[in-house]
Amino acid sequence: MKILIITGIFPPDIGGPATYVPQIAEALSGRGHQITVVALSDRLDHEDTVYPFRVIRLPRKEFKLWRWLHTVVKLIQLGRKADLLFVNGLAMEAALANLVLRKPMVQKVVGDLAWERATNLSWVKDNFEEFQKKRYGLKVEALKALRGWWTRRADRVIVPSQYLARWVAHWGVPEERIVVIYNAVEPINGLKPLPIPLKTPVKAITVGRLVLWKRIDKLLEALSQVPELGLAVVGDGPERSRLGVLAKRLGVSERVYFAGSRSKLETLRLMAACDFFVLNSTYEGLPHVVLEAMALGLPVVATAVGGTPEVVKDGETGFLISTEDGLLEKAIRRLVENPMERKRLGDAARRWVQECFSSEQMIEQTEAVLLNLVKRGGGG
Repeated sequence: MKILIITGIFPPDIGGPATYVPQIAEALSGRGHQITVVALSDRLDHEDTVYPFRVIRLPRKEFKLWRWLHTVVKLIQLGRKADLLFVNGLAMEAALANLVLRKPMVQKVVGDLAWERATNLSWVKDNFEEFQKKRYGLKVEALKALRGWWTRRADRVIVPSQYLARWVAHWGVPEERIVVIYNAVEPINGLKPLPIPLKTPVKAITVGRLVLWKRIDKLLEALSQVPELGLAVVGDGPERSRLGVLAKRLGVSERVYFAGSRSKLETLRLMAACDFFVLNSTYEGLPHVVLEAMALGLPVVATAVGGTPEVVKDGETGFLISTEDGLLEKAIRRLVENPMERKRLGDAARRWVQECFSSEQMIEQTEAVLLNLVKRGGGG
């Protein structure tokens, strides 16, 4: 097959799609498929010859309307030679390009872009599930309508959790078009930890874009009550300055290391230097970074939201908590005070990931979806 993979982020960016796309592209290339990846990028001079597939970078920082038009035109040009479009971002641009191309199209959905944008623009304050159920003003409903339109344009929709599958069906996508394929993570062995400038005896880490629903502010509040603990925060985003001010106000600045955006390898090395991982968000489709933490042997404290309970086994590989105040502090204090508990949960987490989230399984299932769709010539 000739597959055009479309994504909004790609290394050196970090995040779920930036991890998943190179992994699946390399695997499909190794199975004899011809892969081209189209991605937005802050710079166009990255060295991409390390990949066994073609990478075409489009400038992210162009004027938005021009970038949008540029992307659609480029996708039409490249898509003419493809057997299939595999969309991992830029979904609206891909759907518009495919009105011309009329190629089989698979879309991977890892969240709700309409909710994320409406939240970031402060148009709504509701959580993910409330957003799905309620009606809003014209701007928000237009966003929801667009998201539903471009998702329904796909012949198949791959989601990484049963949780997301239910909501994608709620958007009007027929259930027979939705396929659940869990993300996977390669075994991580022999990784040299990266020094973290924290003097506390125990260190926790959280990784992700610094946005409201990640609730890192609540994590800082819990940290203020556990003096033995230090926290590394990897990532950047609109909440960064507010979180820095909050850390000072809470008196925990010396126990928080804002590491900023890091490469994939640097992020893993920082995680390897810590004792456990925390994810305190109000929404997750299926957090790939949790799989990586578990593959490193880190126990996980996470809110029981979205697809996270499909990954973290409460009391066995970590602790699942609700979003109620006080429960986060209790869970992290338990790990801080009990190193044997950390080891037990971390060892079990590593085994669980190796047994149930193998790359081979994910790749075979994904390839089967793509091949079957091409053989059918599109929908059905």
